[in-house]
Amino acid sequence: MQRIDQIYIDGAFVTPHGTEMFDLFNPATEQVIGQVRLADEQDAQRAIAAAKRAFASYARTGKSERLELLESMANAVEAREDDLYEAIIDEYGSPVSRARWMAKYASSSIREAAKVLRQYEFTRRINSSEVVMQPVGVAGLITPWNANAHFISNKLATAMAAGCTTVIKPSEMSAIQTQIMTEALHTAGVPNGVFNIVTGRGDPVGATISAHPDVAKISFTGSTAVGKSILRAGAESLKRITLELGGKSPFIVLDDADFAEAVPLALQAGFMNNGQACIAGTRILVPQARLAEFEAHMRELVERTQSGAPRDPATVIGPMVSEKQWQRVQRYIRVGIDEGARLLTGGEGRPDGLASGWFVRPTVFSDVRNDMTIAREEIFGPVLSIIAYRDLEEAIAIANDTTYGLQAYVVSTNYARAREVASRIDAGRVMINGLTHDPAVPFGGFKQSGIGREYGTQGLEAYLEPKAVMGVV
Repeated sequence: MQRIDQIYIDGAFVTPHGTEMFDLFNPATEQVIGQVRLADEQDAQRAIAAAKRAFASYARTGKSERLELLESMANAVEAREDDLYEAIIDEYGSPVSRARWMAKYASSSIREAAKVLRQYEFTRRINSSEVVMQPVGVAGLITPWNANAHFISNKLATAMAAGCTTVIKPSEMSAIQTQIMTEALHTAGVPNGVFNIVTGRGDPVGATISAHPDVAKISFTGSTAVGKSILRAGAESLKRITLELGGKSPFIVLDDADFAEAVPLALQAGFMNNGQACIAGTRILVPQARLAEFEAHMRELVERTQSGAPRDPATVIGPMVSEKQWQRVQRYIRVGIDEGARLLTGGEGRPDGLASGWFVRPTVFSDVRNDMTIAREEIFGPVLSIIAYRDLEEAIAIANDTTYGLQAYVVSTNYARAREVASRIDAGRVMINGLTHDPAVPFGGFKQSGIGREYGTQGLEAYLEPKAVMGVV
């Protein structure tokens, strides 16, 4: 059993002031595999002070120096890819097929931030003035458990590319992954205090970072409810805040779609990352005239979709990350049944043959109305809702009838038609006939899916303030 009893402040591993020990579980076995000692408010304050001291000099570094640091960081994280891969399987429960991609993405996201930095101009001439893009200050980076290493890498690399110093609060549920990342980054030669990592609970550590007057910027990925609390906490000091929050993404199947392609794509979009993905396409909009045909295809493929041991190559869906998350998903399945949705396949309990582990039966409801709970609230598990529509106008209306707006999907054999539908969907990203990720373009949400954007030039500028220097000769 692994015991993690240090955090990272001012370039060194230190013992936290906090004393609470938190159990770490393998969600496939429900067994404790480690413990982490959690940081507290005092630790967060120490980390913020270290970042503030480091900012004075780091903010004045040039592009070439930052690029060298990012390359060193990417190499150091890449060298620990196999360790990270094992931790992602054991601590999170990712199937092996996805875990390797997740482990690789930790280093590649640092390199993507470097690409943006390489082409970015921090000073621009306008008339007789110069507009200088200046780092905003100390950045608080608060990351979730469903893609821990990636979020740490992307947020940290982008903040450092901008010239900011950072305090990172990762999820306490991902402490083994965080330890690997911290050890790797420690070897990269980053100046002391430029990044600090304090693993602890949202309250008090996240709350301290969100409210502290010496933190100028917050970047948070997580639930909408917590995002709202961070926004309120940051208001007193007018922090610059980026929030990437929840989603209830529509997957729009147009009436000319080829179901042999559309149904497998819908399952990939809905069940990705064990269903624990903010961008999951959990509302599947299907033309009423082809509903029975779509249901038949869907039932056949879902019943062949394996939810089980992450190390089995045939597994598509691993366990929920915790018992609490498993119970949450079970409750939503019961609510769907109670509100009158028709259970097409799946249902409550574990998949057949599994007596333990936080596994969920891949579940699909049909006859779902868009006002039902399972169509309104983010479940964060492998539970999908099929919603029938009469015509294209109703499909677009249903797709946009949500408090969220993070991502959407459109499937059609007519690209021009799909492109027109995409233009009318209120979402930060819309995928046409596929699932793809382009780290060069912005990512973020409309409405209650967030504020601001990450990735690409827009993501970098979220850590910068424009300053006009006027009267330049």
